[in-house]
Amino acid sequence: MISVSLPLLPEKAASLKAGDEVLLCGPVYTARDAAHRRFMRLLDEGMPLPFDIRDQVIYYVGPTPAPPGAASGAAGPTTSSRMDSYTPRLLSLGLRGMIGKGVRSMEVIESIKAAGAVYFGAIGGCGALLAQKIVSSRLIAFEDLESEAVRLLIVENFPATVIVDCHGNDFYKSGPRAYLASRR
Repeated sequence: MISVSLPLLPEKAASLKAGDEVLLCGPVYTARDAAHRRFMRLLDEGMPLPFDIRDQVIYYVGPTPAPPGAASGAAGPTTSSRMDSYTPRLLSLGLRGMIGKGVRSMEVIESIKAAGAVYFGAIGGCGALLAQKIVSSRLIAFEDLESEAVRLLIVENFPATVIVDCHGNDFYKSGPRAYLASRR
């Protein structure tokens, strides 16, 4: 496992390769569909986003309420393709990484390459286990969206896999090929 300190600086992003297993440590912002729509509205109106997006990582998650004594409730990834129409614009503003599940469009992969960014995959269905890697959670924006509000999470040893690296290599394509080749 590769330890990755966040924010995700360009040189660290460039060192990661599709298929690398990582442990993320540091700040991560949550945002799902509704928050992304609001981001676009703010940008269209010439207003700033609720946080400086440069070199940051967005986790596509809507955590459940935190049980007593915990920083967060279950926090499993949502399907990333739902954010594909918004992602190129955010990458052009300096977003360096995203955490989610599932494939990304070719437009997003090309934008990842252009931005020197990384798409990380987290395992769906493991929300309760992933929540154990969240050490703090603070509301940042859009409180009315409830679980889909933007939050600043601090994560420690959050497990993920590099799915698309900054060169556009896609582990969802290369992983199965490597597996099949190893079975011959």
